[in-house]
Amino acid sequence: MASPLVETAPLILDVGIVLTVAATMGFAARKLGLPTVLGYLLTGLLVSPFTPGFVADENQLALLADIGVVLLLFEVGVEIDLRRMRREQKSILWGVPAQMAVGILFGTPVFLWLGIPIFGALLLSLSVAMSSSVVIVNIVRSPRRRTDSSTEDALLGWTVVQDVVCVTLAIIILTIFGESDRPLPIAIAGIIGFAALAYISSKLLPKLLRTIRWENDLFLIYSVSIGLVLASLGTVAFGIPMALAGFIAGLAINQSQDTDQLRKAILPFRDLFAVLFFVVIGSLIPPDELANSWPFALLVLAMMILLKTLPTALLASLGKLKVRPLQFGLGISQIGEFSFVLGSIAFAEGVITVSQYTGLLVAVVLSIVFSTIFVRKIGNQ
Repeated sequence: MASPLVETAPLILDVGIVLTVAATMGFAARKLGLPTVLGYLLTGLLVSPFTPGFVADENQLALLADIGVVLLLFEVGVEIDLRRMRREQKSILWGVPAQMAVGILFGTPVFLWLGIPIFGALLLSLSVAMSSSVVIVNIVRSPRRRTDSSTEDALLGWTVVQDVVCVTLAIIILTIFGESDRPLPIAIAGIIGFAALAYISSKLLPKLLRTIRWENDLFLIYSVSIGLVLASLGTVAFGIPMALAGFIAGLAINQSQDTDQLRKAILPFRDLFAVLFFVVIGSLIPPDELANSWPFALLVLAMMILLKTLPTALLASLGKLKVRPLQFGLGISQIGEFSFVLGSIAFAEGVITVSQYTGLLVAVVLSIVFSTIFVRKIGNQ
């Protein structure tokens, strides 16, 4: 009988090799003045089953990538200052729904015109209206960032409200079109139930963290485990997507006096696992479909500019956010993790073709790269 360590060694080797290649590619991208994320995406392509050579275990990488996204949004929830947002950035609370409404109302007819069923058209238009919390956090946390603190707060606040609106709309779309086994009343009850759990957590967890704040090892273990437990409970017990559940869990304890210590404890784990999220996206792009996917990818990017970049810049001006409107609009101009999930659902249900799905993935990659570059370019001016 083989030792458990021998059986798991190949999986550990996969992760070690992928992280080594990702770090190398990320370093090379940074030296060339490109976003580090591009190196991670190219790593996914190199270790995918579509290219010769080493092939990583996709299921293992996807699991670790999920952990990274949960910890990322948990940390965002811990750090976001809701009181300050309500006081200084009230326009975000109406600006985001307006921006997403523009994307859905004008985007859905375009996808219907392409012959995509209403279910797929709604999911794709919602994907285009969404931004990437992962990328935006990287933009505002990067040592090479060119944004001021007001812009960074606004970007984080905007994407957070987007996540909440997106998940609510996605639950409604999936339920109405019969793709969810949870009736709408039960889905809504799940949201309310998890909100109640988050409220209870907000009263109990800060006390626990204060009790052990000087025990560095225990504080670290509790910090990571709390985020993962609450996020997974949100999904298993209440039907909330793990990424959003992780964010809400962070919000639940963000009034603690120890939030800065908590955030610093999570950061190394968040950064390590979040790299794998981009690797997974890169690994899903089949090179032999690229020629067929370019028209759809360019259409998605054009729709993103017309239905998200420009409306966001306009709404930022109308809402008198303390930002540079164009830089802010470009900072929002990428499609990421939730868009990837929605597109994957549409592809799994057979309402979009493999070339359209590949086109969406290509649009994800290009939007992430160019959004990061242009935000820095404008910041240098």
